[in-house]
Amino acid sequence: MNEFLDYWQLLLIPLFFGLGWAAARVDIRQVVHESRALPRSYFQGLNFLLNEQPDKAIDSFLEVAKVDLQTVELHFALGNLFRRRGETERAIRMHQNLVDLPDLDDQVRLQALTELGQDYLKAGLLDRAEDIFNKLLGTACEEEAKRNLLEIYQVGKEWLKAIEIARELPDVASHLEIAEYYCELAASEIMRSRPDSARGYLEQATLRNRKCVRASLLHGDLLLQEGNVAGAIESWQRIEQQDPAYLALVAQRLLDAYRRLDQPSAAIALLSGYLECYPSLDMLEVVYQLVLENDGVDAAYRLVRGEIQRNPTLLGLEKLMSARLPLVAPDVRADVELARTIIQGYTKRLSRYRCDNCGFKARQFYWRCPACGGWETSSPRRSEEFDQSL
Repeated sequence: MNEFLDYWQLLLIPLFFGLGWAAARVDIRQVVHESRALPRSYFQGLNFLLNEQPDKAIDSFLEVAKVDLQTVELHFALGNLFRRRGETERAIRMHQNLVDLPDLDDQVRLQALTELGQDYLKAGLLDRAEDIFNKLLGTACEEEAKRNLLEIYQVGKEWLKAIEIARELPDVASHLEIAEYYCELAASEIMRSRPDSARGYLEQATLRNRKCVRASLLHGDLLLQEGNVAGAIESWQRIEQQDPAYLALVAQRLLDAYRRLDQPSAAIALLSGYLECYPSLDMLEVVYQLVLENDGVDAAYRLVRGEIQRNPTLLGLEKLMSARLPLVAPDVRADVELARTIIQGYTKRLSRYRCDNCGFKARQFYWRCPACGGWETSSPRRSEEFDQSL
C-alpha cells in the first residue's frame, strides 16, 4: 500500500509543477498586456517618484489623465495630493474635471463633489464649499457633508447653523462643544450690550453642560456689565466646583471686582486660598500685586518665596528676584537686577498655554485650539516649556 502511494505522489509532483508554471505564464501575460495599455507618461511618472522628483512626476501623471479621462482614481489621487501641498487651484481643477465628465458613475460623481467641496474649504472659499455640501444632503454622502458643514459654520462663526447641524451629529459634536457654540453667541451679545439674549444663550449652554466653566465666566461678565458686582463674584467663584484649574483665568476679574467694592482684605483671603489650593503662575501674579499694594514689599516677598518653595519654577524665580530687588542693599542691587534681567530674557519665551490634543502652544488662552480645532483642549494653566533653540 505504501509503495502505491509513493508511486502516485511521484506522478502528481510534475503535474502540480506544470499547472503552477502555466498559471504563472498566464499572470505574466496579463500583466504584460495591461502594462502595454498604459501610456508612457505613467511609467515616466513612476520613475520620477522613485528618483524623488515629485513635481515632474505630477506633470507626467497629469499627461496620463489627459490621455485617458477614465483614469478616475488617478484624478482623485492627484487632486488630493495638490490639496495636501496647498495647491488648491490645481486640486479644484482636477476634481471639477471629474464632476464635468458626462458618463461618470453617480457614486463617483458624489465622491468628486465631496473632494471639490473640501478643496474650496481648504482654499477658504466657504460660500462655495457650503453650496456644494448642501447639494450633497440627502445623498449617500450626507453624513460627510454635514461634518464639513459643521466645520464651515465654526470657521465662519455661524454658531446657530453650527448648533443645528451638531444636533444631527451626536457622534461628532459633543454636549461640551454645543455648549461652547452657545457661549460664543453669548459673548457676542455681551459685547453688543444685549443682556437678555446673552442670558438666554448662557442658560442653553448650562443645560448642555452643567460644568461649563465658560458659561459661568461669561455670566459673571454679564452681571458686572449690569453693575451687579457681588453677583459677578459669586458666578466666578462657582468655577471652583466646576473645574478649579480655570480659576487662574478669572483671578484678575475677581481682583478688579473686589477693588470696585473696596474690599482688599476679602480679595487677599479668597485669592490666597486659591493660590494655596490650586497653584498657578497667573494666580501668583495677581496675588503678588494685591499683597504688594496692601501689605508692602516684605509681605509680597514672603508670599513669593513661600510659593517658590512649594512649586519651584524658573518663572517663579524671576518673580522672586523682582520681589527681592527693593529689599537688597544698594551695593548688590545692580547684580540682582542683572541676574533678574537674564532670567527674564528666558522666561519671556517659556510661559505659554499648550493644547493637550495637538501640542499647539500660545501665549494667549484659546477656548478652541487654532491648530486642531479642539474645544477646551488647552490647559488653563501656563506651563514652562523650553524651546529646542534654547
